Amino acid sequence: MTTSQEEISDEIAKIQADSPRGAPLLDFAPYRSTTLRHPTKEPRHVDPEGAELLAPVFGHSDVAAIEADLTVQRGGEPIGERIRVHGRVLDGDGRPVRRQLVEVWQANAAGRYPHQGDQHPAPLDPNFTGVGRCLTDDDGWYSFTSIKPGPYPWRNHHNAWRPAHIHFSLFGTDFTQRLITQMYFPGDQLLALDPIAQSITDPAALARLIASYDHSRSEHEWLLGYRWDIVLTGSHATYLEPSDD
Repeated sequence: MTTSQEEISDEIAKIQADSPRGAPLLDFAPYRSTTLRHPTKEPRHVDPEGAELLAPVFGHSDVAAIEADLTVQRGGEPIGERIRVHGRVLDGDGRPVRRQLVEVWQANAAGRYPHQGDQHPAPLDPNFTGVGRCLTDDDGWYSFTSIKPGPYPWRNHHNAWRPAHIHFSLFGTDFTQRLITQMYFPGDQLLALDPIAQSITDPAALARLIASYDHSRSEHEWLLGYRWDIVLTGSHATYLEPSDD
């Protein structure tokens, strides 16, 4: 891991200058692990019913309201800046996607995940799980209360830092229809240096992954509000990570 951020930034600039403004590049050299992670063979059709036999099921009674508030799940106060992220899940024609299961996971305020694979020297927060879920309502709205995640180091290159972000997972009518993406925060200077975000060579598509500050959803002396809509289809669709198949 001897590559510097300057070398990575030069690679990003060259690829973006030579690439058409279109779909994200699955094989993106500055994002080193794409050489191993992106599909190299044609997709193979499988029977989805086989997966359905083993997948979990849920109903309205199975998703509790408390699961959408990541600040109260452990019974103590987590450390960090409280935020509320809300928005609508829409189809390409602007129609709400109702009863959509939305899941989130994120690092804590220090940029640490409560996962054994995350061992960088930032403190864990015993009062923060970093995971939540909810169902969209009849108008397609979702809402989460959480702590603003911190940036964290990753081993793509020397002095590499991921910008603050929240992972989103959306399920369709069954558990074989899972879509995953990331939401970023406005004004983050690390976005321009991040190979994962910059693999999206269309600036408009990248901008659709950045939430906007929403003062109307901020609460006096309590939290800041952000809005982030998710569009599933159409020319203004939110970029969603390609499936592994």
